[in-house]
Amino acid sequence: MSLWRNREFLKLWAGQTISEIGSRITRDGLPWTAVAVLGATPAQMGMVSALGGIATLVAGPAAGWVADRVRLKPVLALADIGRAVALAVVPLAAWQGWLSLPLLYMVVSATGLMTVFFDVAYQSVLPSMVKKGELLEGNSKLMMTASTAEIVGPAMTGFLIQLLTAPRAILFDSISFLISSASILWMRVPDRKVKPADEPAGWREMFAGMPYMWRHPILRPLALRSATSSFSFGFFMALYTLFAVRELGLTAAVLGMLVSLGGISSFFGANIVQKLLERVTVGQALIGSTVVSGLLVLVIPLGRGPFWGAVCLGASQLLGDLSFPIYHITELALRQKVSEPHMLGRVNGGMQMLFKGVLPIGALVGGGVATWLGVREAFFMAGTGVLLSSLWLFFSPVRRIQKV
Repeated sequence: MSLWRNREFLKLWAGQTISEIGSRITRDGLPWTAVAVLGATPAQMGMVSALGGIATLVAGPAAGWVADRVRLKPVLALADIGRAVALAVVPLAAWQGWLSLPLLYMVVSATGLMTVFFDVAYQSVLPSMVKKGELLEGNSKLMMTASTAEIVGPAMTGFLIQLLTAPRAILFDSISFLISSASILWMRVPDRKVKPADEPAGWREMFAGMPYMWRHPILRPLALRSATSSFSFGFFMALYTLFAVRELGLTAAVLGMLVSLGGISSFFGANIVQKLLERVTVGQALIGSTVVSGLLVLVIPLGRGPFWGAVCLGASQLLGDLSFPIYHITELALRQKVSEPHMLGRVNGGMQMLFKGVLPIGALVGGGVATWLGVREAFFMAGTGVLLSSLWLFFSPVRRIQKV
């Protein structure tokens, strides 16, 4: 409970809570705008989904370099303000009658870029705001915010879209980012460490994160696991809704309920991770949560018909979304602990590239595999890929790590 007395962390947490809930409006509202308002084709919807991953691939190294070289509070605040301005364009354009798909592409790209800079900066600022022994608690609380947003966000988004239309609902997310930026400007963040004299300059400095991770005995297997599992989860991302609706015949209401169950499970996982790590080692938590995630993806294609299909999807959501925060919180705290302070931003930027950047590539491949072999077969391949990603951790020093 120590971080309840850390006023600066509470300011960051409060801003994150508001913006995370608001972000669920945009996550669902932008695709809804593309489909229902602008009549987007499947190919155009694929572009809307892919632009966020492309932004991560493009901006990851730069975001990491910025996080290592400048004061982080202005980066966090400007990223929030930038997202607020970009998203405000959507309701304004709808009001003026010049909303279009190219404009939506630009908004998605701009918010994706700003999100990369924000995520890398906030993952890098936490170690300077809390003690090393509090990293797990801090990451757990921030993860609980995302889980809470997953519980309340979809229902709130549906209500706002029904009441106001999707473009106007996005204005609430724009306002949430302004509130988040105000909370960030209010907090005090210690100055960054200076650049070591022996570190290379120029482009080599910006792209130093990936070689640094590759040479590091702990970060290398974490990075390889992240890339492998992200590619495999891309199959899941591309096919989940398609499988639930077309193969199983589930209604939108049932599917929405299952997603909300996953949010509740994720909140529970974020809440218990500290107690879990008092009973198991870090290596066991990371490997075990990866194996559980893979097995639960394999459960999904076993469903037949609406009832058993809903049972299989429900089990996957409940236990799969329980295991994800356990892995994410533990891995992030370990990453923050073992990375040298002057490299943490570029390590976080590299990890963002390997996860969010590889995810849409997996989605594209998964769609092709499903077309060629079938949706169920693609799910079996996805689950197998996630399972195999645990081997990077098992055959590495990560397996022997006791505490974070």
